[in-house]
Amino acid sequence: MTVALVVSLSSVGQAQSQPKPASEATKAANRDLQQRLNFNDRDDFENATRGLIDKPDTLTIKGDTGNVVWDMEAYKAFISTEKPAPDTVNPSLWRNAQLNVQYGLFKVHDRIFQVRGYDLSNITFVRGNTGWIVFDPLISTETAKAAYDLVSKNLGTHPIVAVVYSHSHVDHFGGVRGIVDEKDVEAKKVQILAPEHFTRHAVSENVIAGNAMSRRAIYMYGALLPRNAQGGVNGGLGQTTSTGTTTLIEPTREIKKTGEDVTIDGVTMVFQMTPDTEAPVEMNTYFPQFRAMWMAENATNTMHNILTLRGAQVRDALAWANHLNETIDLYGAGADIKFQSHHWPLWGNAKIIDYLKKQRDMYKYIHDQSVNLMNKGYTGVEISNMVKLPPELATAWFDRDYYGTVKHNTRAVYQRYMGFYDGNPTTLDQLPPEEAAKKYVEYMGGAAAILQKAKVDFDKGEYRWVAEALKQVVFADPGNVAAKHMLADAYEQMGYQAESGSWRSVYLQGAYELRNGVPDVGGINSASPDTIRAMPPEMTFDYFAVRLNGEKAAGKKIVLNIDFSDLKKAYSLVVENGVLNHAARSAPDADAKVTLTKATLDSIQLGDITPEQAIVAGNMKIEGRREAFVDFVGLLDKFPFWFHIVTP
Repeated sequence: MTVALVVSLSSVGQAQSQPKPASEATKAANRDLQQRLNFNDRDDFENATRGLIDKPDTLTIKGDTGNVVWDMEAYKAFISTEKPAPDTVNPSLWRNAQLNVQYGLFKVHDRIFQVRGYDLSNITFVRGNTGWIVFDPLISTETAKAAYDLVSKNLGTHPIVAVVYSHSHVDHFGGVRGIVDEKDVEAKKVQILAPEHFTRHAVSENVIAGNAMSRRAIYMYGALLPRNAQGGVNGGLGQTTSTGTTTLIEPTREIKKTGEDVTIDGVTMVFQMTPDTEAPVEMNTYFPQFRAMWMAENATNTMHNILTLRGAQVRDALAWANHLNETIDLYGAGADIKFQSHHWPLWGNAKIIDYLKKQRDMYKYIHDQSVNLMNKGYTGVEISNMVKLPPELATAWFDRDYYGTVKHNTRAVYQRYMGFYDGNPTTLDQLPPEEAAKKYVEYMGGAAAILQKAKVDFDKGEYRWVAEALKQVVFADPGNVAAKHMLADAYEQMGYQAESGSWRSVYLQGAYELRNGVPDVGGINSASPDTIRAMPPEMTFDYFAVRLNGEKAAGKKIVLNIDFSDLKKAYSLVVENGVLNHAARSAPDADAKVTLTKATLDSIQLGDITPEQAIVAGNMKIEGRREAFVDFVGLLDKFPFWFHIVTP
């Protein structure tokens, strides 16, 4: 999943402390990796540029108000296939960035075309008899429209007859209204296909925990980082996320089982259901006419996340491996082309089989060896420092740690099976970070002593330990500028060494906030208007329950009947025992009855109208104790976006 970023450097002012150069320890670590990997292998560069039809000389995409929503130029200004990696960038991540700045319209097959480099994800156009079948229309309407315009310019203007959402993350459906008019969907001129339960998962992931995920996404994608060799270089799956308008048009048909085939406009598609892999609902697509296999996001040119750093439910590494094994068994022999929603394609059956096996075995190895060590009594942290991929997997470029990493994926496997508790009694009831930090600092001889020792270890390149020690000083005394700056310096060097684009962003974003403070302007829209409107009433009420302030609600009882005049459905909301429950029926003892449309409730949620304005306009009617509804609304929290992460 990605989210619509609406924060910029300009919203938080200029940096108070500038980035530092790479240390000697960082230079040595990056040189070591350069020597261990085969950088003379140029196959990926051939595949990433193969079939190029056209690309604009410059690529900056703007919204209706002139706001920049996608800027490849910021990356092109310093990333070149001719330049070696700077000292401040892991050479393997630099290679990945060099590949991901290859943008434009590409021919994959006589009937299959991709626009790459217009967003974090790719948009794919499959030529039917009369029009286009589009796979995964990017994050933003602006980027999707720009991609469609590029296709039309070079391949002729043809209507879109179908859209396929491969899975429930926003970078695979958010731009749909940029290329499709919903009136054409309603008129059945355009079909929209998706895996079963798509809408529920697409909506729920962006709402229930959306605020926390979105704040952490600032770290994962480095939203505030300058685009240069000491800042944001690459996101692993692509350069970064676009920042335009995210939308959703609900599917007209859900695919429910593997082997289900659909023919649209002369193109036959055979679907493979892959639930509980990269997304809760996802599907691959085989094109028998073209001997081509679309892998959605189940097999890209990187190790993916078993647990994404922005936060989400832990994925199932074993199910992921098993579904890739099924892909090989069902479709491997008939695949001469492999392409997907990120990165570049692969051609040649033997190469595709080898690739799929090594992607499968990467996830299987991480799963099996993590569980092996777990059953020997090792904890998640210990396991993450023990598991190393065997050379035949570790040296495959498409198995490298550009997005997911062995270290955090092994911990995710442990978490899936064992949870947060590592079995040690000390971790069962831990002190809060600030309280523990004060005792750590006291026991370690005070902040000055820690800083003195940390400087020695910093000079030795022991950045992981320096960060661990200085975190305690910062949480014990957030006003200690020297500690914050040295901690920022440690994070920065860890970011310069990181092979994962996500890890680099996390470290450098942490350093940025330690030096400049936490922003208080802008933020992220974790739930677009289309997402809110797609929420069924039950999900809306679940979100209200999450927003309910339990302490304020304690001792109160409020019963409301909600009557949706457009849905012809009635619900009851009951606040009692500090929680909110809902039922699909009216309560006989309600304090008030609220009559409105679902659209009115959505408008209130989106802030387009207040409850008072809805009443005055005649869009909402309250019978009974009006103050009961007012009291209920007063119990709902508004979540602060810019909560602290690297400081208390």
